[in-house]
Amino acid sequence: MLESKRRAIIFLVLSFLLAALAGFLFLKKIKDMNAQLGEMVEIYEANVDIPSRALIQPDQLTTRQIPKKYADDSYVVDKLSLKNQVTVVPLSKGDVITKNILKPANMVRDQNNRLITVYASGNIMFDQELEALDRVDIIISTTKGGQPVTEVFMKDVPVAMVAKSDNKFKGVALELPFEDVPKFIHQQHYAELMRI
Repeated sequence: MLESKRRAIIFLVLSFLLAALAGFLFLKKIKDMNAQLGEMVEIYEANVDIPSRALIQPDQLTTRQIPKKYADDSYVVDKLSLKNQVTVVPLSKGDVITKNILKPANMVRDQNNRLITVYASGNIMFDQELEALDRVDIIISTTKGGQPVTEVFMKDVPVAMVAKSDNKFKGVALELPFEDVPKFIHQQHYAELMRI
């Protein structure tokens, strides 16, 4: 056997042994790191945008695994704890759901209040894009006795939810006392202009 061929075989065998040793050490290090991190736990996050004060649905959720060592008590780890819950802030896709942003659905809304959906249209204008939990004043322009009149119709009305389509603002859901609902709907249909 030629000397150069023998050296090539020795180097080749040596390189295979070193590669096997490096692979073994790498796998051992990964195993040690996994043991150090400990057991994994599933936490819940939004897989779609969830508006505030909207009832959380199971199809709006997905899970992510994190080491139990890093999961504190604020993370939601039990899907049953999300039943009949709403978020008090809007969530975007990928946001982690924590206990401090959840409230029972029956506690968020006053039992005597109703949600009224208002979309921007020819006679309804929004002065700016709104967010959930904003408060608005409603000003109407109409004709009374043949004279144009502009007046404050309602003050300090809470915005319960915001409607968006393709990230464009479309309208809101306002939370009104039940006795004000017919008056608002009447003005929504018959006022010449409503500004929110």
